[in-house]
Amino acid sequence: MSALFNFHSFLTVILLGICACTYFKMQFPAILEQRTGFRGFFWKAARIGERLSPWVSVGCFMMGVSIIFF
Repeated sequence: MSALFNFHSFLTVILLGICACTYFKMQFPAILEQRTGFRGFFWKAARIGERLSPWVSVGCFMMGVSIIFF
């Protein structure tokens, strides 16, 4: 089943995308400077990762536990 039709996989992809965008923004800030257009989506994901960092990390931890055990 694809990640778009399985809610568990969809959440995993969203969390990994947020974490990846936040990491790339911290390492290479010039890549995600543009706030509009196609790269604006990734800028917004990085902003979510920066501002909601404790919640995103708890979500990643819980998602990892659920993938391992369920």
